Amino acid sequence: MIYYLFQLLKEYDLPGAGLVGYLSFRSLMAALTALLVALFAGKKIIRAIQRRQIGEEIRDLGLEGQLAKKGTPTMGGIIIILSTLAGVLLWEDLSNIYTILLCISLLWLGALGFCDDYIKVFKHNKEGMSEKAKLIGQISLGLIIGLTICYSPKILVRDDVSVKQKTEYVIDDEGQMQTVTTTVAEDIVKSTKTTIPFVKDNEFDYKWMSPFKGKWGWWSKWAIYLVMIVLVITACSNSVNLTDGMDGLAAGTSAISGVVLLVFAYLSGNVIYSDYLNIMFIPGAGEAAVFMSALIGALIGFLWYNSYPAQVFMGDTGSLAVGGVIGVCAILIRKELLLPVLCGVFFVEALSVLIQRFWFRRTKKKYGTGVRVFKMAPLHHHFQKEGVPALIQAPSGILPESKIVARFWIIQIILAVLSVALLKVR
Repeated sequence: MIYYLFQLLKEYDLPGAGLVGYLSFRSLMAALTALLVALFAGKKIIRAIQRRQIGEEIRDLGLEGQLAKKGTPTMGGIIIILSTLAGVLLWEDLSNIYTILLCISLLWLGALGFCDDYIKVFKHNKEGMSEKAKLIGQISLGLIIGLTICYSPKILVRDDVSVKQKTEYVIDDEGQMQTVTTTVAEDIVKSTKTTIPFVKDNEFDYKWMSPFKGKWGWWSKWAIYLVMIVLVITACSNSVNLTDGMDGLAAGTSAISGVVLLVFAYLSGNVIYSDYLNIMFIPGAGEAAVFMSALIGALIGFLWYNSYPAQVFMGDTGSLAVGGVIGVCAILIRKELLLPVLCGVFFVEALSVLIQRFWFRRTKKKYGTGVRVFKMAPLHHHFQKEGVPALIQAPSGILPESKIVARFWIIQIILAVLSVALLKVR
């Protein structure tokens, strides 16, 4: 709203009005707005949740301090979603295709998570929605995002930016001829190319995976790209959901990942920086930076209440939405193949669950008794058990939850710095 208001007031030459035109300023203001909304509205939302007795159902898994969390308000993801939307609605260009897709993703997966939390809390069904129902919701969103990317004429890229100075002659208000020189990028097209880390010529084209040539090859490359988009969104959404098992863990690691995606979105949407860093120029992608700024502000504000000991849990309402937005943003700015590095914590958490389930079922079928690889999955619960390596264990024998979370944050920061460094280390 503020963005459009200042667009209308441009002709009046108000002092400072030009700031609103800068992505950097709007990103900062979106983050600040979301942070303040989360801080001040969050307390009221938590009280409203408490009045309705929306408390977390805790299963006794034998973890230290676990049962003390029983009754803690859940569905705190509502705080994240509302705060993010507040920053976006005030400071973002709502006609931008990237803004629209990110908003759809946030609301879609937020609604899916809300349904899951509702079943757990109000229907007293600890299992919540079935895995099949969740996957259908996530895959449906993936198809919407993927088909939009494939067919929308507004989503274009230029993987090898060719910067050119364009000179025009215009007549000013006094009737004098003026020379105006602008910087433009030529040959911006639709493409199935993306960025691949650790490689000097760091573009990977999904058409290389196509077994066909000609017309069938054209269709198959977009089909392969569509499948990849669905897989990334589903995997990211579920990975953050699995990571959300300790106070502040999912929110903190998501905020760190969001900062890197913000930087990538800003650089990808700027023709000068794209040329200098030899990365894809994506027209309009800068608005994704404003959205991610709002999400980061909302996550930091949520951490005020979610840090140990948590006053509220984000629940599936928040974890599915946040994870999905991270995946969608990475896809839109063509950085989805960087996610195993950037979101290494989420990746390993999800991998630990897959390994645990696969090996347990296989050994049970083969020997009659299931064998576990980890003491407990997801991985963060493994470190709460006795007997883990002394290097990461506490002197008392059990690693405190707050220390596990802090160490996971440190690992995520290291991975974030490595991801940014890959812009030049190729």
